Amino acid sequence: MENINLKGAVETVDISDLRATPERTELGLRKRAENYLSAINGQVLPICSAGNKEVNSKEPPKWALPAGAPQEQLVLPRVAVEPGSAQPGSRSAPRVARGLCGQQVEMDIKIMLVPENLENKAALKHQNDETRLPLITEKRSAPLCSQKAGKGHPAATLCAFPAFPPTDSPLPQLGEDTPKGALSLSGQRLILPAAKITLQAPPGVSKAAPSREFHRQAQKSAGGQISSRLDPGNTDPSTFPNSKEAISGTSSSSKGNVAPPPPSSSVVSARKSKPGRTQPAQQGESEGQIPSQTQPPQAPPRQSSQDPRSDWDVVVCHGTADQKAPGFLALEQHHPLSWGSIVAFLEHAEKLLKDSSVPLATVSGRKLARVASDFEPDQNPPKSTILSVLKDQSAVGKILNPPGRRSQGPGGAERAATRIQRVWRRHRAAQAGAGSTQRERPSGAIDAARRSRSHTARVTHTPRAAQHTHLESFCSRAKHLAANWNRIRTSRRTIIHIPSLGYSQHILEHIPDLAVQQNMQMGRLFDILDANVDVIYICPLALSEELLHYYTRLLGLQAAVRSGNPQARADLRARFRILTPEAIDSFPQHHTCLATQLKHSPRTVQMIQGLIQSRNAYVVGGVPHADELAVADMLDVPLLGPEPQLAQLYSTKSGTKRIFGSAGVPTPPGEWDLHSREQVIGALSRLVVDNVEVQRWVLKMNDECGGNGTAYCDVISHLECSHWLQKEWQSHGPEGWSKSQARELALVRISQELPGLLAQHVQAVNEKRFPTWEKFLQTFLTQGGVIEAFPLSSSVTNLTVDLLIEPTGEISIVSSGDQLHAEGPFRSSGTTIPQRSVDPALLNSLCWKIGAACRSKGVLGYLSVDFVAFTHPQTLEQQVWATDLDLCYSDQLALTQLVLYLTDGKVDCGSSPLEAPLGSQAVKSQRVQREGTKTPAPGSPRCAVASTQLRHSNLAGTSYSLLLQSCKARGVGFDLQEKQGTVFILYEDQKRHRLGMITIGEDLQGVLLTFARNLFIIHQEISAPNMQGETNFKMAIQDIEAILGVTAENKLKLEEEQPWEADALKE
Repeated sequence: MENINLKGAVETVDISDLRATPERTELGLRKRAENYLSAINGQVLPICSAGNKEVNSKEPPKWALPAGAPQEQLVLPRVAVEPGSAQPGSRSAPRVARGLCGQQVEMDIKIMLVPENLENKAALKHQNDETRLPLITEKRSAPLCSQKAGKGHPAATLCAFPAFPPTDSPLPQLGEDTPKGALSLSGQRLILPAAKITLQAPPGVSKAAPSREFHRQAQKSAGGQISSRLDPGNTDPSTFPNSKEAISGTSSSSKGNVAPPPPSSSVVSARKSKPGRTQPAQQGESEGQIPSQTQPPQAPPRQSSQDPRSDWDVVVCHGTADQKAPGFLALEQHHPLSWGSIVAFLEHAEKLLKDSSVPLATVSGRKLARVASDFEPDQNPPKSTILSVLKDQSAVGKILNPPGRRSQGPGGAERAATRIQRVWRRHRAAQAGAGSTQRERPSGAIDAARRSRSHTARVTHTPRAAQHTHLESFCSRAKHLAANWNRIRTSRRTIIHIPSLGYSQHILEHIPDLAVQQNMQMGRLFDILDANVDVIYICPLALSEELLHYYTRLLGLQAAVRSGNPQARADLRARFRILTPEAIDSFPQHHTCLATQLKHSPRTVQMIQGLIQSRNAYVVGGVPHADELAVADMLDVPLLGPEPQLAQLYSTKSGTKRIFGSAGVPTPPGEWDLHSREQVIGALSRLVVDNVEVQRWVLKMNDECGGNGTAYCDVISHLECSHWLQKEWQSHGPEGWSKSQARELALVRISQELPGLLAQHVQAVNEKRFPTWEKFLQTFLTQGGVIEAFPLSSSVTNLTVDLLIEPTGEISIVSSGDQLHAEGPFRSSGTTIPQRSVDPALLNSLCWKIGAACRSKGVLGYLSVDFVAFTHPQTLEQQVWATDLDLCYSDQLALTQLVLYLTDGKVDCGSSPLEAPLGSQAVKSQRVQREGTKTPAPGSPRCAVASTQLRHSNLAGTSYSLLLQSCKARGVGFDLQEKQGTVFILYEDQKRHRLGMITIGEDLQGVLLTFARNLFIIHQEISAPNMQGETNFKMAIQDIEAILGVTAENKLKLEEEQPWEADALKE
């Protein structure tokens, strides 16, 4: 509490006065210190007053050092004395200065060093002399360039450059050897030699009479005090500085200046820090004094070239560091943040030095602080790192390097014995285990192989087990579908169409625009022609709103087609859904089929489950794949198709030959299951010898599709022995040729010529992928393949027939058509529906045999068979060969569904007609020509030309809406009343470089001409004269022209009727 009076026996004391007493004392000390500093910095010490009785008396002063205070705490400042400052003829002046002022200065310094002594403070408070104490302030960092108060005229501000000894002197100069004045400043490199600066000596003070003897006495006393603080047992010159250097470092180079003593708060560091007493910037940092900017600058004293942190060195004697040493304490004071790491590192160093019995080592404080900052306390530093922080690392390293040195320290013998025993036991154990290791090595290898095999089995067991589960579910659901098929196909049902191309990975990666190729069966949507069928179509592309609107309007034409009224359209969006799996973009670096993408799309699967809930449903896939079984298992619905492994076996070219062989249908001469170069050469040699009339031979890879793995060669025309071979064959006749010796000789000669002939004359269908015979042969041998003969006629027709093997085993033909070959004889670019090149009865018989053979192998669902028809040049009879088999839903079948939807017709492949209800014009003409004895025909025949492989690069620059409007303006469209015209199939709206087109009419020739005209119109609308683009339109027109066999008379007639169409054909 404040202002509480305590009453005693004598008087009343106010506590507030007692609390204010230390403040007044400190204020007085600070004021006296300021006066003292100003006196010694700018004035000469005056002679003490003669009237001071306390000084003149010979009695000892009352303010002596406290009892028990060490004498080492007294450090006298060195006072520089000007020789001319003493008055001449006065002999008593030095004695008085030495006797009176010397005692006064000593006692002032004692009070400064021990400020906490109350007796000294009391004595200092009552003295009346002019002695001043130094100002004790807080420690502050000194600026880089400071000003120093000096005596004389003001000079320019000088920065404290580091002092260097003269280049011609190997040793630093002492205080008495240092020149004074401007010469001193230029010698210490504080003033450049070229600078023309003149410093005048200050005027002498009359009362200043310090003697030379007092200066020497103070210097000797200070030197004695400094040397008394040194450890007499430590003789390392790198650790303890020379006393003479310490004394000389405290002197000032300016005349009349006396260095102030260090404050008591930093006396320990000041005693050990020589540069701190010599360099002005460092002196200001250690004493916390900032020079006034108003005082005239003083030339700084001579600086030491030694780093001040060298005094932070720690001496480790016999493995123990003195933690009370000034260097240790200064290091702790300057690095408080990293002190824990420094102590931990120093402990490791002590342990190493102690274990190695190193008597003395000096640790550099600077290096120790730098290394310990990156050192973790739980780490064990290596010996090299510890040696790097020693100042005498070379000498210590010689002690540590000899073997066994670690055992000479305390407890070294025990450690050495333990290490020797440990090494010996390890050596004996290694010798004992060497024999057992050799015996256990074979068993270890066997065990490692067993573990690797078991791991591989575990890794592969999970997917195999899942596939086995899916297969079992597929078989059980197939039996259920077969038992209930008659009911399901006549009742309300949902068909889930997945147009997936489930080829192997090495085939998928060579299919351009895989997603577009899988989306070319948009005609599956038109299964809703059956009123009991709803369709869920899985689309591999994200369709835009424009395309969805287009197909919604197209599917809504069913009522208009049936009624003949274009306005009678219906909204059938409730009967079909187009879903796109969310995983279509999840595998950008992998070529995956649509079934795999749907398998990894749980949201789409969940949506399908909601749509087929409590309804009859089944899946119709594309090219069979194992993931189709997984999707069917996830949806818990049956799959109308073959088992994937079975389909892969019989869908290959070699598997197709086995099916055809078991069916007993005619096939081209050839051999299959060829997997080596020798087999290829030998098989082709035998085929050429046995079929001399065949000019061209075709090589097909087992797994490729679309003609990509096909190559051909006209062998007979390139054989050197061709003329001799045909002559020998004709001379022996077909019957005797097989038993003649000429056949064996021809076989040898042909087998010798074939390798070089094939390398030069084999032509691959996909020249970009297989530019040479060697590349084609390498892939051919990897997959295996077949060699078969090309038809003997120059006029060949390829046709495709689609079959359905129902779960009950019933076989039916659902589609047929003649192929169009715009890009060569081995690639189909379109079809004409229905086929008209082969007798329907013959074709029906062949298809039934092939279907029965497939059914016997366990195949069910949709399959597609390719035939080739030609007229034999010798017998002039039509021959039909079965050439290929695909166990999947074909593009032609999807196009047929669209044709049937647009015409509301029916196809009977047994008789090959496509009949549609009569249009309005046909009905009117029938009424005019009605006869009473004749009944009207139920319908009129229709035919269609369809293609899914139309390609034009300029389509990308035109939107679909603009294209349809342009075509409509040019008369390209569909007439709902007459049920004929043109309809487009749009796949996607991103690249827009592919499309499909169907043209429907009454006769084949007119439909082909209309199809070619439409291609020409589209080309004109999207192309400029200088930008024709990349397209197959022109090749399609040329193929149609070849089919029609247009003669000059027909062309002339066409020019008279429709000149622009004739120009289109010419283009």
